[in-house]
Amino acid sequence: MMEIVILPDGAAVGAAAAARIAAVVRRRPEAVLGLATGSSPLGAYGALAGLVARGEVDLSRVSAFALDEYVGLTPESPQSYAATIRRDAVEPLGLDPARVRVPPGDAVDLEAGALEYDRAIREAGGVDVQLLGIGANGHIGFNEPTSSFASRTRIKTLAPRTREDNARFFDGDLDQVPLHCITQGLGTILEARQLLLVAQGEAKAAAVAAAVEGPLTAMVPASALQLHPDAIVLLDEAAASRLTLADYYRFTYAHKPDWQRVD
Repeated sequence: MMEIVILPDGAAVGAAAAARIAAVVRRRPEAVLGLATGSSPLGAYGALAGLVARGEVDLSRVSAFALDEYVGLTPESPQSYAATIRRDAVEPLGLDPARVRVPPGDAVDLEAGALEYDRAIREAGGVDVQLLGIGANGHIGFNEPTSSFASRTRIKTLAPRTREDNARFFDGDLDQVPLHCITQGLGTILEARQLLLVAQGEAKAAAVAAAVEGPLTAMVPASALQLHPDAIVLLDEAAASRLTLADYYRFTYAHKPDWQRVD
């Protein structure tokens, strides 16, 4: 089941995502979280940090796995996702660094490292709730268009559009953006018990519409969420602006039974 929730702005999207993650952790203090990077999840991390600071949830016992990492960057590199996760999630959320893993983009044997990462997720009992953003070309994680829905954690070549979008994290220098990454595959992501996709802004509207209302297709990797039994898509008005059935989604959410509500 895919639930589409349209909210007034990015702050509301972040608060709603944080509420859902917190609900999972309250039920299971040793939950396994899936962490995403990029600009989309920052509001969720900020709102969740507020819950932690107010003592409304304790994340110190959870484990976490990041979606992806650039190949060739060390964990100490400021542009690495290991560093990004430390800065945006581990420190503000009070996570135990020893319980947080990022794909080994600096591994000597990248293929073996990818296989081991997938195995580690399974051995941890699987991800309870996976936070996701969406790329302008419909990618989730670094699963670029034409990625197999059955794919596992593996090495991928980044699409030119993705590298251009991410150049802002490398002082605008496209030549500094790595060509390759290690990413959880779509098959890996779909094994999480709950998927939580957040999107804000007009730049994501076309990708959101294709993923939510378009056909199931490898050309739009995020359309794989249509296959999941518990996928929640949290959007601000701008990101929802190209949805054909936006009024229906608003009606459905407004009339949701109280016992199903989180926030």
